[in-house]
Amino acid sequence: MSSAPGPGREPPRYLSKAEAEAIEKELLEDYRFGRQQLIEIWGHACAMAVTKAFPLPSLPRKQPTVLVVCGPAQNGAIGLVCARHLRIFDYEPTIFYPKRSPDPLYRDFTTQCEKMDIPFLSYLPTEVQLINDAYNAVVDAVLGAEAEAGEGREPCAAILATLKHVRIPIVSLDVPSGWDVEAGSSGGISPDVLVSLSAPKQCARRFLGRQHFVAGRFLPYDVQKKFELNPPEYPGTECVVALRAPRE
Repeated sequence: MSSAPGPGREPPRYLSKAEAEAIEKELLEDYRFGRQQLIEIWGHACAMAVTKAFPLPSLPRKQPTVLVVCGPAQNGAIGLVCARHLRIFDYEPTIFYPKRSPDPLYRDFTTQCEKMDIPFLSYLPTEVQLINDAYNAVVDAVLGAEAEAGEGREPCAAILATLKHVRIPIVSLDVPSGWDVEAGSSGGISPDVLVSLSAPKQCARRFLGRQHFVAGRFLPYDVQKKFELNPPEYPGTECVVALRAPRE
Protein backbone atom coordinates (compact mmCIF):
# COMPACT_ATOMS: atom_id res chain seq x y z
CA MET A 1 0.00 0.00 0.00
CA SER A 2 1.46 3.34 -1.01
CA SER A 3 1.39 6.36 1.25
CA ALA A 4 1.99 9.14 -1.22
CA PRO A 5 0.92 12.55 0.07
CA GLY A 6 -2.76 13.16 -0.55
CA PRO A 7 -4.42 16.46 -1.34
CA GLY A 8 -3.27 19.10 1.12
CA ARG A 9 -0.75 16.74 2.73
CA GLU A 10 2.83 17.96 2.82
CA PRO A 11 5.47 15.50 1.58
CA PRO A 12 7.80 14.06 4.22
CA ARG A 13 10.81 16.15 5.13
CA TYR A 14 14.23 14.88 4.10
CA LEU A 15 16.76 15.32 6.90
CA SER A 16 20.34 16.53 6.90
CA LYS A 17 22.91 14.53 8.84
CA ALA A 18 22.85 17.10 11.65
CA GLU A 19 19.05 16.98 11.88
CA ALA A 20 19.00 13.18 12.02
CA GLU A 21 21.62 13.23 14.78
CA ALA A 22 19.63 15.87 16.69
CA ILE A 23 16.48 13.73 16.60
CA GLU A 24 18.35 10.68 17.85
CA LYS A 25 19.98 12.75 20.61
CA GLU A 26 16.59 14.08 21.71
CA LEU A 27 15.10 10.58 21.79
CA LEU A 28 17.98 9.29 23.90
CA GLU A 29 18.41 12.23 26.27
CA ASP A 30 15.03 13.95 26.58
CA TYR A 31 12.61 11.07 25.97
CA ARG A 32 14.83 8.52 27.68
CA PHE A 33 14.72 5.95 24.93
CA GLY A 34 17.49 3.42 25.42
CA ARG A 35 19.90 2.76 22.56
CA GLN A 36 19.01 -0.93 22.67
CA GLN A 37 15.34 0.07 22.46
CA LEU A 38 15.88 2.23 19.35
CA ILE A 39 17.95 -0.44 17.62
CA GLU A 40 15.24 -3.01 18.37
CA ILE A 41 12.48 -0.73 17.02
CA TRP A 42 14.43 0.00 13.83
CA GLY A 43 15.55 -3.59 13.28
CA HIS A 44 12.00 -4.91 13.64
CA ALA A 45 10.71 -2.25 11.22
CA CYS A 46 13.41 -3.16 8.70
CA ALA A 47 12.38 -6.81 8.85
CA MET A 48 8.76 -5.76 8.31
CA ALA A 49 9.84 -3.78 5.24
CA VAL A 50 11.62 -6.86 3.85
CA THR A 51 8.45 -8.92 4.28
CA LYS A 52 6.46 -6.26 2.38
CA ALA A 53 8.98 -5.95 -0.44
CA PHE A 54 9.61 -9.71 -0.71
CA PRO A 55 6.65 -11.71 0.65
CA LEU A 56 7.47 -15.39 1.20
CA PRO A 57 5.21 -16.65 -1.65
CA SER A 58 6.92 -14.29 -4.12
CA LEU A 59 10.50 -15.42 -3.54
CA PRO A 60 12.13 -16.97 -6.62
CA ARG A 61 14.04 -19.64 -4.68
CA LYS A 62 12.55 -22.62 -2.90
CA GLN A 63 14.32 -21.71 0.33
CA PRO A 64 13.48 -18.23 1.71
CA THR A 65 17.14 -17.29 2.14
CA VAL A 66 18.29 -13.74 2.86
CA LEU A 67 21.90 -12.59 3.38
CA VAL A 68 22.27 -9.87 6.03
CA VAL A 69 25.62 -8.07 5.83
CA CYS A 70 26.45 -6.17 9.03
CA GLY A 71 29.04 -3.48 9.68
CA PRO A 72 30.77 -2.81 13.00
CA ALA A 73 28.66 0.16 14.19
CA GLN A 74 24.98 0.89 14.89
CA ASN A 75 23.75 0.10 11.38
CA GLY A 76 25.21 -3.38 11.76
CA ALA A 77 23.42 -3.87 15.08
CA ILE A 78 20.14 -2.91 13.40
CA GLY A 79 20.94 -5.56 10.79
CA LEU A 80 21.36 -8.19 13.52
CA VAL A 81 17.93 -7.36 14.93
CA CYS A 82 16.47 -7.40 11.42
CA ALA A 83 17.91 -10.88 10.86
CA ARG A 84 16.43 -12.16 14.13
CA HIS A 85 12.97 -10.91 13.23
CA LEU A 86 13.24 -12.31 9.70
CA ARG A 87 13.92 -15.70 11.29
CA ILE A 88 10.78 -15.29 13.42
CA PHE A 89 8.85 -14.45 10.24
CA ASP A 90 9.96 -17.80 8.69
CA TYR A 91 12.69 -16.47 6.43
CA GLU A 92 16.12 -18.12 6.51
CA PRO A 93 18.64 -15.35 7.18
CA THR A 94 22.39 -15.81 7.11
CA ILE A 95 24.61 -13.14 8.65
CA PHE A 96 28.01 -11.89 7.56
CA TYR A 97 29.47 -9.85 10.42
CA PRO A 98 33.23 -9.76 9.91
CA LYS A 99 34.22 -7.00 12.35
CA ARG A 100 32.29 -7.59 15.54
CA SER A 101 31.93 -4.66 17.91
CA PRO A 102 33.27 -5.08 21.47
CA ASP A 103 30.25 -3.08 22.72
CA PRO A 104 28.33 -5.35 25.17
CA LEU A 105 25.04 -4.18 23.65
CA TYR A 106 26.06 -5.36 20.19
CA ARG A 107 27.41 -8.60 21.64
CA ASP A 108 23.96 -9.24 23.15
CA PHE A 109 22.33 -8.87 19.71
CA THR A 110 24.88 -11.30 18.28
CA THR A 111 24.18 -13.83 21.04
CA GLN A 112 20.44 -13.62 20.37
CA CYS A 113 21.03 -14.52 16.71
CA GLU A 114 23.37 -17.37 17.61
CA LYS A 115 20.87 -18.78 20.12
CA MET A 116 18.25 -18.80 17.35
CA ASP A 117 20.59 -20.88 15.18
CA ILE A 118 21.02 -18.18 12.55
CA PRO A 119 24.21 -19.10 10.66
CA PHE A 120 27.14 -16.68 10.46
CA LEU A 121 29.41 -16.75 7.41
CA SER A 122 33.15 -16.83 8.06
CA TYR A 123 33.82 -15.00 4.78
CA LEU A 124 31.89 -13.26 2.01
CA PRO A 125 32.39 -14.97 -1.37
CA THR A 126 34.10 -12.65 -3.83
CA GLU A 127 32.55 -14.73 -6.60
CA VAL A 128 29.24 -12.88 -6.75
CA GLN A 129 27.52 -15.71 -8.62
CA LEU A 130 27.70 -17.79 -5.43
CA ILE A 131 25.72 -15.07 -3.64
CA ASN A 132 23.26 -14.72 -6.53
CA ASP A 133 22.64 -18.47 -6.51
CA ALA A 134 22.26 -18.90 -2.74
CA TYR A 135 20.05 -15.99 -1.66
CA ASN A 136 16.86 -14.20 -2.65
CA ALA A 137 18.02 -10.79 -1.42
CA VAL A 138 20.77 -9.02 0.51
CA VAL A 139 20.19 -6.69 3.46
CA ASP A 140 22.83 -3.95 3.46
CA ALA A 141 23.49 -3.02 7.09
CA VAL A 142 27.15 -2.21 6.52
CA LEU A 143 27.58 1.53 6.98
CA GLY A 144 24.38 3.55 6.82
CA ALA A 145 24.83 7.09 8.09
CA GLU A 146 28.29 6.14 9.40
CA ALA A 147 29.69 6.13 5.85
CA GLU A 148 32.52 8.59 6.51
CA ALA A 149 33.79 6.44 9.34
CA GLY A 150 34.42 3.26 7.40
CA GLU A 151 33.81 3.37 3.67
CA GLY A 152 37.46 3.10 2.66
CA ARG A 153 38.51 0.73 5.42
CA GLU A 154 38.54 -3.03 5.44
CA PRO A 155 36.48 -5.09 5.63
CA CYS A 156 33.88 -2.53 4.51
CA ALA A 157 35.64 -1.60 1.27
CA ALA A 158 35.84 -5.22 0.11
CA ILE A 159 32.19 -5.82 1.07
CA LEU A 160 31.02 -2.82 -0.95
CA ALA A 161 33.11 -3.89 -3.93
CA THR A 162 31.29 -7.25 -3.87
CA LEU A 163 27.81 -5.85 -3.27
CA LYS A 164 28.15 -3.48 -6.23
CA HIS A 165 28.16 -6.52 -8.52
CA VAL A 166 25.43 -8.76 -7.08
CA ARG A 167 22.34 -9.17 -9.26
CA ILE A 168 19.83 -10.11 -6.57
CA PRO A 169 17.92 -7.27 -4.87
CA ILE A 170 19.60 -5.24 -2.13
CA VAL A 171 17.70 -3.71 0.79
CA SER A 172 19.64 -0.82 2.36
CA LEU A 173 18.98 0.31 5.92
CA ASP A 174 18.62 4.09 6.35
CA VAL A 175 21.46 5.17 4.02
CA PRO A 176 22.83 2.91 1.28
CA SER A 177 26.41 1.94 2.14
CA GLY A 178 28.92 4.11 0.33
CA TRP A 179 26.46 7.02 -0.02
CA ASP A 180 26.90 10.42 1.56
CA VAL A 181 23.98 11.12 3.92
CA GLU A 182 23.17 14.35 2.11
CA ALA A 183 24.77 14.25 -1.35
CA GLY A 184 23.82 10.67 -2.18
CA SER A 185 25.78 8.14 -4.20
CA SER A 186 29.35 8.64 -5.30
CA GLY A 187 29.88 5.20 -6.75
CA GLY A 188 28.21 3.32 -3.91
CA ILE A 189 25.81 0.43 -4.20
CA SER A 190 22.44 0.70 -5.98
CA PRO A 191 19.78 -0.82 -3.73
CA ASP A 192 16.37 -1.96 -4.94
CA VAL A 193 14.74 -1.12 -1.60
CA LEU A 194 15.54 1.62 0.93
CA VAL A 195 14.27 1.64 4.52
CA SER A 196 14.58 5.12 6.03
CA LEU A 197 14.76 5.07 9.83
CA SER A 198 12.69 7.72 11.67
CA ALA A 199 12.55 9.92 8.56
CA PRO A 200 14.14 9.99 5.08
CA LYS A 201 17.61 11.48 4.79
CA GLN A 202 18.48 13.96 2.02
CA CYS A 203 20.31 11.28 0.02
CA ALA A 204 17.00 9.43 -0.40
CA ARG A 205 15.94 12.04 -2.97
CA ARG A 206 18.46 10.36 -5.28
CA PHE A 207 17.18 6.85 -4.62
CA LEU A 208 15.91 5.33 -7.86
CA GLY A 209 15.10 1.83 -6.65
CA ARG A 210 11.84 -0.09 -6.56
CA GLN A 211 10.49 0.76 -3.10
CA HIS A 212 11.22 3.32 -0.40
CA PHE A 213 9.89 2.60 3.09
CA VAL A 214 9.86 4.85 6.15
CA ALA A 215 9.95 3.47 9.70
CA GLY A 216 9.06 6.43 11.91
CA ARG A 217 5.67 5.77 13.42
CA PHE A 218 7.18 5.37 16.89
CA LEU A 219 8.37 8.99 16.98
CA PRO A 220 6.60 11.07 19.64
CA TYR A 221 4.23 13.64 18.16
CA ASP A 222 6.14 16.57 19.67
CA VAL A 223 9.34 15.38 17.96
CA GLN A 224 7.52 15.13 14.64
CA LYS A 225 6.19 18.66 15.12
CA LYS A 226 9.45 20.22 16.37
CA PHE A 227 11.44 18.93 13.40
CA GLU A 228 8.55 19.50 10.93
CA LEU A 229 8.84 15.92 9.70
CA ASN A 230 5.48 15.76 7.90
CA PRO A 231 5.40 11.98 8.35
CA PRO A 232 3.47 9.82 5.90
CA GLU A 233 0.16 8.34 6.92
CA TYR A 234 0.59 4.90 8.48
CA PRO A 235 -2.48 2.73 7.80
CA GLY A 236 -3.96 0.72 10.63
CA THR A 237 -1.29 -0.42 13.06
CA GLU A 238 1.59 -0.44 10.53
CA CYS A 239 5.01 0.61 11.84
CA VAL A 240 6.52 0.96 8.35
CA VAL A 241 4.99 2.34 5.17
CA ALA A 242 5.96 2.67 1.50
CA LEU A 243 6.30 6.25 0.29
CA ARG A 244 5.23 5.29 -3.22
CA ALA A 245 3.88 2.37 -5.16
CA PRO A 246 6.50 -0.20 -6.23
CA ARG A 247 8.40 0.48 -9.44
CA GLU A 248 8.41 -2.52 -11.69
